[in-house]
Amino acid sequence: MSTRILVIAAHPDDEVLGCGGTIARLVEEENRVFVVILGEGVTSRFSSREEADEDLVQALQLKSRDVAKFLGVQEVFSRNFPDNRFDTVPLLDIVKAIEGSIAELEPQVIYTQFGGDLNIDHAITCRATLTAARPEKDCPVKEVYAYEVPSSTEWSFNQFESGFHPNVFSDITSTLSKKIEAMQIYGDEVRSFPHPRSPEAIRYNAGHWGSTVGVEAAEAFTLVRLLR
Repeated sequence: MSTRILVIAAHPDDEVLGCGGTIARLVEEENRVFVVILGEGVTSRFSSREEADEDLVQALQLKSRDVAKFLGVQEVFSRNFPDNRFDTVPLLDIVKAIEGSIAELEPQVIYTQFGGDLNIDHAITCRATLTAARPEKDCPVKEVYAYEVPSSTEWSFNQFESGFHPNVFSDITSTLSKKIEAMQIYGDEVRSFPHPRSPEAIRYNAGHWGSTVGVEAAEAFTLVRLLR
C-alpha cells in the first residue's frame, strides 16, 4: 500500500538539498510524493520585492516543476510568499496555506525544514508546518520529520535551537546521483566547491551520514512526531 507524503520547502531547491535522494527512493517504492514550495525564492536578491523581475520568479517555478518531474513527484505547488521575508507575513497566512495542502492531499507523512536553521524562512516554515499539522482528531499526518539544508542548518552554529541532531536516516546510496542531477536542474542555485551546495559537498555530506549508519550514502532527519 502506497503512502501519501508531503514535502514542505521554504524555497525552490530546499526540497532537493534536504531530501532529494529520499524523494527519489520513496517514488521508486511506489509512494505518492507531493511538494509544496512556500516562497518564490528570488526577490531577496533585490532591494525590494517590487524591483524584482517577475520573469525570474516564473523561471524558477518552471525549474521546480522540472525537478519534480525528474524525481517522480506527483505534483508541486508554489505558494509565492516573499523570499527571505516570511517574517513580514502573518504567520497565520503561512499556516493556512499549509493547512489547505494537508486538507487537499491528506498526507500520512510530512518532511519539513529544520527549525534551527539560519535562514528565517526555514525556521518559520517549520513552525507553520507544526501548527498546521497539529495532532487533532481528524489530522491525517502520523509522521513528521525535519530535514537539514546545507548552507543554512550548519551555518547557524547551533545558536538558535538545540542544534540538528538527526535520529532517522534514509539510505540514498542508489539515488544520490539523482539528487545531484536534480540540483543541477536548478542551475544558478548550485555553487562551486567548497560551498555546501556544490555537487562535491552534497556527495561528501551524504557519505558522512552514510558512514554514520553503515551505508554508502544517507540523508539525515530529526523525528518530530510519530504515531503508530
